[in-house]
Amino acid sequence: MRKPTIIIVALCLAALWVYAQDSDSRFMKSFTENFSGSKPANFGTNGSALRYFSGVHSLCEENSDVMLMRINPSDPAGAGRGPEISTPKLTHFGTYSARIRVPDVKAAQPNVGVVVGYFTYRFTRGFGLSEIDFEWLIADPTLIYIGTWTSDPNNVNNLQRVGRTVNLAKGQILYTNYRSYHDGNRNHDFSADDDAALSPRTIPAISGYDASKQFYVYGFDWYPDRLTWWIEHPDTGEKIVLWDYQGTTPNFSGIPQPPTTYLLNFWHTNDWAVDTNPRSKEAPKYPYMLEVDWMKYEPYDALNIEWRQKNNY
Repeated sequence: MRKPTIIIVALCLAALWVYAQDSDSRFMKSFTENFSGSKPANFGTNGSALRYFSGVHSLCEENSDVMLMRINPSDPAGAGRGPEISTPKLTHFGTYSARIRVPDVKAAQPNVGVVVGYFTYRFTRGFGLSEIDFEWLIADPTLIYIGTWTSDPNNVNNLQRVGRTVNLAKGQILYTNYRSYHDGNRNHDFSADDDAALSPRTIPAISGYDASKQFYVYGFDWYPDRLTWWIEHPDTGEKIVLWDYQGTTPNFSGIPQPPTTYLLNFWHTNDWAVDTNPRSKEAPKYPYMLEVDWMKYEPYDALNIEWRQKNNY
């Protein structure tokens, strides 16, 4: 007599499974881009093909084929004006991860102003900006800048950033704050008892951490009400949480909501110096190379479908 019950339960589970599969053609499915071919399978490239070399041997690791991205000394300053790759379709809530090595410039040009950005980005009118970042200013590859940008739903210039900067070699959190463009681009500290915004309050050091010396796996988990940035320990594989942000801010949620695109770029900045070296704004003198072993995206299909239905997207 239990068979009908078992069959009904099985049918319900099957229906839930079908529901959770995202069939919307506007969106990327789960993928791992290994950069094994001459062109990326899941990313488009911006600008000259001479900036990109996919499926070539790593400069520092035997038996690894990677994507090399080359910045040119002639590239103008500004985000997106150097080499950049991005998904041709949208991404949304999910786990994002990548294995990256930034250029080692300490001997060649210690005051260079160059940024490596691993991030999501898209502005959708009516929903606002959706941006989540890992960034390295390569003049000091022991620091990692992590954060997220949101905006007024209809004005991408009316911005707010929630961010944290860490020195992973020392296990130090330099600061955690939010920047509001509503009051003259001021930085604001979170309340000292705001666990949702400040967790974790300490991070362990990774001995010898230097983003230019070897590959590291970085990632973030994006939920509607939570953002967690992390790194894998290179020796143990342990996931070390750099920031688990569930806070709130006065103007916007602080956590992006609408769909986005998935990107990685490499560009010259002439107005953003790394915290440890205020002189690091020089244009690159040489065609430095960034190495990307792989990039991965694992969408949370059920959450994404639910958000689109709720917001008629």
